[in-house]
Amino acid sequence: MKKLLLSIMIIGLGFACSDPEPDTYTGKVAEYELYKSSDFDFNGTLTVKELVGGKLELSIILDGANSDSNVSYPAHLHFGNYQLQDAPIAFVLNSVPANSLQSVTVLEQLSDGSRLSFEDFALFDGHVKIHLANDGPDYEVILVAGDIGLAAEQSVFDPSKMAVCGKDF
Repeated sequence: MKKLLLSIMIIGLGFACSDPEPDTYTGKVAEYELYKSSDFDFNGTLTVKELVGGKLELSIILDGANSDSNVSYPAHLHFGNYQLQDAPIAFVLNSVPANSLQSVTVLEQLSDGSRLSFEDFALFDGHVKIHLANDGPDYEVILVAGDIGLAAEQSVFDPSKMAVCGKDF
């Protein structure tokens, strides 16, 4: 029994003395509101964090009724503001599962070949939309949307001006 206790204490000391994990984030963070955009009662937040190394992590958290189903809501980063008809997709974000209402995406190269730093993102003229479905008539149902970067500072959200976005890149 003493050997067992001694072994547990030694293992515990080994974990207590291990090096801390390196920081993942630089500390630069920006938040953008995602507004209710249809009859579905959702709103949310897009949080942008700069990763060590310069890439950006985009986290979506929706507020609304979650579901036990395996449904996921497609999410896109678009060029231009949410009022722009057929706004091209800048980057396809990870879908938002209906059971958790949370999604995390590491932003890579945009469809126009550019990459955004944290500072670039703050000046980016774009928006995020989360759709009810990937295709069919439910693609035109926008659950939440919100301008980001420069566009967010220059607009007041009005869901009656919502444009259905294009699927083109």
